[in-house]
Amino acid sequence: MSYGASQADAYRRAGNYAGRILKGATPANMPVELATKVDLVINIATAKALGLNIPANLLTLADELIE
Repeated sequence: MSYGASQADAYRRAGNYAGRILKGATPANMPVELATKVDLVINIATAKALGLNIPANLLTLADELIE
């Protein structure tokens, strides 16, 4: 399992940040942006190989399942 910042969201934020710089904003005056969206990814194949049982309610909460 992995719980961390969404890469797609990070790229989107980087694009917005770059766009503001290209429009003339000074990077030193811009705030640091932190991740606001996190993803829960579960690798079911690895869990089975390790003999782990993942509860059904945790599987429904996952953003991505790797089989």
